[in-house]
Amino acid sequence: MERTGKLLGVKTNWQDREAYLLDNHLIRLITLTGGGHVAEFRFADSSGFPTMSPLWVPPWKTIEPYRYRSKDHAGVYGTITEGKLLSGIVGHNICLDYFGSPSEEEAAQGLSQHGEAPSARWRKTRLSLTRQRAALTLSVRLPVSGLRFSREICLRAGESVAYFKETVTNERQADHFFHWTQHVTLGPPFLSNQDSRIFIPATRAKTFPHGYDEGKALLASNQEFRWPAAPTPEGRKVDLTRVLLKAGLGFVASALLDPRREIGFVAATNIRERLLIGYCFSRRDFPWVAVWEENRAIAAPPWKGKCQARGLEFGASPVPVSRREAFGLGSMFNVPTLACLPARGQKTIRYLAFLTQLPQNFGELRDIQLSANEIQLVGSRSKNVHRVPASGAIQTGLV
Repeated sequence: MERTGKLLGVKTNWQDREAYLLDNHLIRLITLTGGGHVAEFRFADSSGFPTMSPLWVPPWKTIEPYRYRSKDHAGVYGTITEGKLLSGIVGHNICLDYFGSPSEEEAAQGLSQHGEAPSARWRKTRLSLTRQRAALTLSVRLPVSGLRFSREICLRAGESVAYFKETVTNERQADHFFHWTQHVTLGPPFLSNQDSRIFIPATRAKTFPHGYDEGKALLASNQEFRWPAAPTPEGRKVDLTRVLLKAGLGFVASALLDPRREIGFVAATNIRERLLIGYCFSRRDFPWVAVWEENRAIAAPPWKGKCQARGLEFGASPVPVSRREAFGLGSMFNVPTLACLPARGQKTIRYLAFLTQLPQNFGELRDIQLSANEIQLVGSRSKNVHRVPASGAIQTGLV
């Protein structure tokens, strides 16, 4: 254990998984070395705020995904196409260098859903603690794609904000086109049909082209719409800011963030607790949000008809399909759907996540804005902007 002043950084165990904890006594964040998943992000027990973590924890027991072996685990988690990822998935994971399923040939070579990164073993490369900040860096090498990836997560004293800095390096002598998506997934008890709403400043949107598992799709396939009123197979419209819309059904839809904005965000609230989680990022880096909902629809292992989750997956790509299909798409709504790293090139992206409890009279979220030292939340009924201290916001380059 390493501790300086009020800030804590420590290697720990989370549900029999190797993990690291960052804690500033206001919030705590746990990230796993197996796949780099952020497993827990919540207010500390002594904070006086609601302590539920909004992030999804699957109803099945997870393992380190790099320990997945088809002969031992396919019956529990599914075949390697999805099973390797599902064996370790939780909360917020990254999709790199593709967003979607591997081809049959790629799966035969050991690749699983959403690329190498969320199924690989990450290693600590730095843990820095001062009286004002705690910062952890985990890194991973992706040999198939020829990429190196690192993620620094930083907490600052007295703030309910986690600052992310991610760097991708192309180790090859050729340009590399790829996907870079933050697969943020929310789950119960934060997520509920009665108490939860989600907010995305999106404009144009499109439903998934391939339906949903075994015909259990809430939405019509391959249909354009204006966010958030999405079409159903019966010709009705459903409001996708509502969650867990119909038990036994699920969906995927792709939303384009408002091109007039510089800062994009995804956010969700639990009305009963007045608890809000939000992510802010550059819309130029991440112009798309893939919205996924599973509401006890998938019967196959490990889902077994028990899972409830809503994904707010912001990134460089709109839709989780195979690499071949995604590369053929090229663009959607005249917006690119791929990221590119030049030969031997490197790119760094910064974004932040935050928690807050909203005032009683706040109403529904209308907008999120950033200044040099705070996050500003605009509500439908509040005359005053709700402010969240964020002294590191200017260093993200978002303001």
